[in-house]
Amino acid sequence: MPRAGLALPAVITAGAELADEVGLPHLTMALLAERVGVRTPSLYKHVESLDALRRGIGVQALREFGEAMSRAAVGRSGPDAVRAIADAYRRWARDHPGRYAATLRAPAADGADEEYRRVSDDVVHILFDVLAGLDLPDPNAVDAARALRSALHGFVTIEAAGGFGLPRDVDRSYRFLVDTLVAGLRHGTDTRDGTAPR
Repeated sequence: MPRAGLALPAVITAGAELADEVGLPHLTMALLAERVGVRTPSLYKHVESLDALRRGIGVQALREFGEAMSRAAVGRSGPDAVRAIADAYRRWARDHPGRYAATLRAPAADGADEEYRRVSDDVVHILFDVLAGLDLPDPNAVDAARALRSALHGFVTIEAAGGFGLPRDVDRSYRFLVDTLVAGLRHGTDTRDGTAPR
């Protein structure tokens, strides 16, 4: 019988906190069992597998990540909103490295995990909503969202790995990246069909 007071949401939350501490790849059922005060076999009464645990962390993390970016964008529009969510993106990824790693899992291709697909789509739609303030041609919306997400992910991933060793302020470099993206997204097309300038 599951431990009294220990429900799946509490297990997922504990797993998310532990993932931030040790890194998602190093999260194990044994470590989590120790954290929540049960024996490892007993933990399987609450969560069926390590993959199910990581999936649960991913769902929770996507909700938290989306909420952080949404809050950052409130009352802002255009380039200011893009800069605000970019700052929120970096801050949340730095503060929650294990959870951030869990957000990168793509939804199941067969659509079997509707909840995960829905929360993943919610985060992507935040990007679309903010980018809409730049008045991009419709054909460029997906490209713009992918470019923004890829650039921010690349920066925060390299930063987390300690990959920026040159004697230059990293915050300044991040601002440069975001400002360059905003300028490129606003001026990278010259027709309403989304073709690039010649």
